[in-house]
Amino acid sequence: MIVGSRMRRILVTGGSGFIGTNLVDSLIRQEDEILSVDIREPQNSNHNEVFAMLDILDRPALASVFKNFEPTDVVHLAARTDLHDERDLQAYSVNTQGVENIVHCISRQSSVQRTIFTSTKLVCMTDYFPRSQEDYCPITLYGRSKVIGEKLVKNSASLRCDWCIVRPTSIWGPWSNFPHIPYSRFFRMIASGLYLQPGGINSAKTFGYVENLIFQAEKLLLAPSSQIHRKVFYLSDYEMFSIKDWADMISLKLRNKPVRTIPRPVAQLLAWGGDLLKICGMKEPPFSSFRLRNMQADTANVPLEPIKQITGPLPYSLEQGVDRTIAWLREHNLI
Repeated sequence: MIVGSRMRRILVTGGSGFIGTNLVDSLIRQEDEILSVDIREPQNSNHNEVFAMLDILDRPALASVFKNFEPTDVVHLAARTDLHDERDLQAYSVNTQGVENIVHCISRQSSVQRTIFTSTKLVCMTDYFPRSQEDYCPITLYGRSKVIGEKLVKNSASLRCDWCIVRPTSIWGPWSNFPHIPYSRFFRMIASGLYLQPGGINSAKTFGYVENLIFQAEKLLLAPSSQIHRKVFYLSDYEMFSIKDWADMISLKLRNKPVRTIPRPVAQLLAWGGDLLKICGMKEPPFSSFRLRNMQADTANVPLEPIKQITGPLPYSLEQGVDRTIAWLREHNLI
């Protein structure tokens, strides 16, 4: 895509991940020069031609990529996003030292005009909404590592390009087939009839269909500097819905009947069982007290007005996102 009089060269870190795969898939259809870097091969083999293997913790190798590619825009997605480690913050060094390396390379590469740094809503507790961009209250090491990453960006005196930080909410959709991304498994459990909805959990929630998030990110790359520079945006759908309504929609499309509901005390017992499995070494039990708390948390008040003012209406409704995700799961023989 030509912006003004320039052709964009977009560097995407973490381009083989869930969000990264969807972003590269969208960008590759445009008239831009794309370079996707990751420590893993692309999930989508169509991305091989724009891919380079790279660990962002290797600063010399990262600097070489910046020097040779001369990006005009950077979308930094590379991160460790699971919640498995509860003791060693260093285990999330890609979210801290990795960000420091990215900031270092951008600061020394005059071609870069805009950068999107990806953080997470978990820089605060799920049901806590910050009073300012500096208000943090993470309860996981992952969240703490992302706070450090945000502060590295905000406190940098050497960043000369326009930049913003984005905090995705709970994102779902195609290419989510990673063990630590729960929503592909959510669809598969509903398809197999194994999903059980805890009773009484009907509050409106904030989720984001991934192709809507990509639409938002692309708008941020094109927005005037005055609208995005040094700002923080939450990325999510604007349509609120309950987990029960969402699960029923999926189940009706896959099994022609709504999901089964279980009493809250039974759900709590199952959650404790999942906690025990985690203690015994299972990294991703199907259910746990952490997941139950997240299901009960009020997330409907995420501040979305700033991103709405830039993006306007989103391209996909909840039902369209469900249909496209089911089609992807079927195409890849996952349901």
